[in-house]
Amino acid sequence: MAPDLQGKPSEALVSVDVETSGPAPGRYSLLAIGACLVDDPEHSFYVELQPIGETVAPEAMAVHSFDLERLKRDGLSPAEAMKRFEAWLQSEVPARAQPVFVGFNAAFDWMFIADYFDRFLGRNPFDHTALDIKAYFMGLTGGAWRDTTKSALAARYPDHPHLTHNALQDALDQAALFRRIRDERPAMDQRASLRDSGDRNL
Repeated sequence: MAPDLQGKPSEALVSVDVETSGPAPGRYSLLAIGACLVDDPEHSFYVELQPIGETVAPEAMAVHSFDLERLKRDGLSPAEAMKRFEAWLQSEVPARAQPVFVGFNAAFDWMFIADYFDRFLGRNPFDHTALDIKAYFMGLTGGAWRDTTKSALAARYPDHPHLTHNALQDALDQAALFRRIRDERPAMDQRASLRDSGDRNL
């Protein structure tokens, strides 16, 4: 957690992954949420939700293989699921600290979470904060978007677990990936400093 000038946590990074019935909220349902604190992943959250309709994208359902009939029976209502997620965030994020949504291709996961929080609770604890791991990697390395694909990152980090499409496990794995990328920053900064110093001496 990043401290403010008084040394108190001002933000908390929260890795979030979702499974859905299709590519966009409104028409499709949020089916599962997995989350953990990036820097304390033992603190985690998982919930499965009842679908809000019957519309599905077959390619999305093939990814995670959820049974909508089981979710209708065993899943939580969307309102209750979002209440529990909010309560978990409130219990894990220090008072006055901003929870920061962290995702792998965060735009997809964030839009479902933002839609459901707004629709069922009328508020979003994440506000407009979303940190995309792929974009972070691009900025850190100076690479291209194509360098952030799962296959490209698997080649760079061959021992890192691949996504399972279990929302909690994927949240844990992408938190580990983010920490690993972030840990490379000092070495990258040092190389950049040496390169800049060499350029000035030319």
